[in-house]
Amino acid sequence: MFEPIMEWSDLRIFLAIARAGTLGGAARLVGQTQPTMGRRLRALEQTLGQTLFQRTRDGFVLTDEGNAILAHAERMEEEALGIARELGGQEQGLSGSLRLSSSDWFGVHMLTPVLAGFAVQHPQVSLELLTDARLLNLARREADLVFRIRAFDEPDVLQRKLLHMPYALYGREGCDIPTTGDGIGCRLVGMDAGFADMPDVVWLRRVLPRAQLAFGSNNRSAQARMCAAGVGLAVLPTPLGDATPGLRRIELDEAPPGRDMWMGYHRDLRRLARLRALIDHVVEALSPKQTIVSPEASG
Repeated sequence: MFEPIMEWSDLRIFLAIARAGTLGGAARLVGQTQPTMGRRLRALEQTLGQTLFQRTRDGFVLTDEGNAILAHAERMEEEALGIARELGGQEQGLSGSLRLSSSDWFGVHMLTPVLAGFAVQHPQVSLELLTDARLLNLARREADLVFRIRAFDEPDVLQRKLLHMPYALYGREGCDIPTTGDGIGCRLVGMDAGFADMPDVVWLRRVLPRAQLAFGSNNRSAQARMCAAGVGLAVLPTPLGDATPGLRRIELDEAPPGRDMWMGYHRDLRRLARLRALIDHVVEALSPKQTIVSPEASG
């Protein structure tokens, strides 16, 4: 039996559709017509004997088979670009797209300034930041690089602890806030019921057991706004709390627990030049020097 022969030009079409999500958007990326894009995709799928995308009303979504070849196609793209640069005598630069995911507040207050610096240095790299409470799947390439407060336990994910994030208790400036005893008379702004096991929620229940939850949300920025409006006390990451106008720290006998921030990506992308450059940039800006932890080493 003969193995299917894939043309790089067809894989380039595949990458464009995967990134744009529609034939029209992909056609604009590569400078071809939409019918040509559809015809080339069908030819590639027939060659491979696999369906690479699900056709939906909202666009094209990668199938498991499509996800399986995506990282390989991107490495081929890196090599093709390298050949072009070498033959053209051009300075070796970085190009392509990267999708990142983090919580809302971390993306706005911590990542955005760092990403701005990277974007200026590497204008040919297109960055996409998804601020989402969901744990996106790295294996399915829902994101290329994920930042979250829990270590990764998925197989084939390379990860490192990026930093330790301190948390503090906040209240509105100028507001008389009772913080003695068991919390009677206190109103709280905190996480919603689905996050009752988070360390800061457990800490609040323990140190202020009779305080009333006035507002709950899984969005830290919303919590900060409600706290600044005087709705109640809130435990917030200090970069968010300190940057929110109208808030002041409330000191109790015991400080709330902080959280470790982890960064992870799929091991298939470890040689992707633009991802390596971005990781180095983020680490330089936010993290003390540490080593990458393999899935085996991290248990």
